[in-house]
Amino acid sequence: MRLLLGAISFALMALNMLFWVPLLLAVALIRFILPITPVRRAIAPVLSAIVEAWVGCNSAGMALMHRTRWDVSGFDQLDRDSWYMVVANHQSWVDIVVLQRLLNRRIPILKFFLKRELIWVPLMGLAWWALEFPFMWRFSEAYLKKHPDMRGRDQEATRRACAKFSETPTSVMNFLEGTRFTPEKKERQGSPFRYLLKPKSGGIAMALSSMGDKFRAILDVTIVYPDGIPTLWSFLQGKVSRITVRARLVPIPVEILASDYSRDPEARAAFQAWVNRLWQDKDREIEGLLDRT
Repeated sequence: MRLLLGAISFALMALNMLFWVPLLLAVALIRFILPITPVRRAIAPVLSAIVEAWVGCNSAGMALMHRTRWDVSGFDQLDRDSWYMVVANHQSWVDIVVLQRLLNRRIPILKFFLKRELIWVPLMGLAWWALEFPFMWRFSEAYLKKHPDMRGRDQEATRRACAKFSETPTSVMNFLEGTRFTPEKKERQGSPFRYLLKPKSGGIAMALSSMGDKFRAILDVTIVYPDGIPTLWSFLQGKVSRITVRARLVPIPVEILASDYSRDPEARAAFQAWVNRLWQDKDREIEGLLDRT
């Protein structure tokens, strides 16, 4: 029965994608042919409406197929006409389903920074390209030592993306841990947190440096799976009985916005300390939410 439910859920998601992605690409093609600011601004709300309908259909399908109990708070004071920097802990591909369901039509559509290899994902890669998601190289330090000419590629991609994001209200999504949490990764990192990996500050610092005057605040989202971290397949099979989510708006300190992260070592240290405090609060929050279950 679970396998059948998973297959039907997957089929619904696939059919939904096959319906909306061609429409998305057709509209994005206009912007590609006429890459001028007035056209970009006119096209942006149309693309957003398509994505919101796509996400809405996915969420409705999952609600119909599954009986997951949601314990959610902190999403009431949001504004879909503002810019947001969204951060969240990252444990599973289900996190993206959760974020899209809860934030859809409450804030502008989420824009993710993606690994460049993901552009080759069938259909979805084209959808991400059409939505101008920035694709990052993410070279290792060892590679950069051998190819110093490639240093700065991701920073430049971030600057270009943020320039586009400044044109219309946008939600920039950043998983600060950079990868999904596992106990093995936590041990390998020597992470000081119980439920989180170490946060990385470079990406969020670059976005705030480029767009800090646009963001109302950091939208900090904490996702907890009380019965254990699920895979996407187990979620599609309806095995996730409970999901707990908390959101809060965190003011961005003025001194953080005014600092020069890229050139000033003291500014980098202060920024990382601020991010670490966010993560300490999140770690305690996760512990408290799990203790309640």
